[in-house]
Amino acid sequence: MQNLFHLAFPVKDLEESRRFYGEILGCEEGRSSECWIDFNLFGHQIVAHLAPEASGVRTTNDVDADHVPVPHFGIVLPPEDFHKLAERLKSKGVEFVIEPKVRFQGEVGEQATMFFLDPSGNALEFKSFADFSHVFAK
Repeated sequence: MQNLFHLAFPVKDLEESRRFYGEILGCEEGRSSECWIDFNLFGHQIVAHLAPEASGVRTTNDVDADHVPVPHFGIVLPPEDFHKLAERLKSKGVEFVIEPKVRFQGEVGEQATMFFLDPSGNALEFKSFADFSHVFAK
């Protein structure tokens, strides 16, 4: 069995989160209670915890001429899956903080990336590398 990543994050409203992660991102829902919901995010466990005062972006950092929201989380996808997800998000009317684009073009670490917010203001980044061996390249 492969290792799985687990992330717990704060949300303002569980029903909004259920709709966004389930219907928009297509995450299968796991266990839940009145204060949290487990989701399967591309094979990894993320847990939306009801904590309205703690959710949302706190700041940004400049990365390759973009103002990248901090904190953020997401998944590195194969190129085909990245483009399918970008089209799905566009078709669902998701507003991008950073539109799908290629960053560090022609350099080591070239990657496709996109940023958007969930309904609680949490930033998500999905990215893709044509060559996965470049994910940690210097």
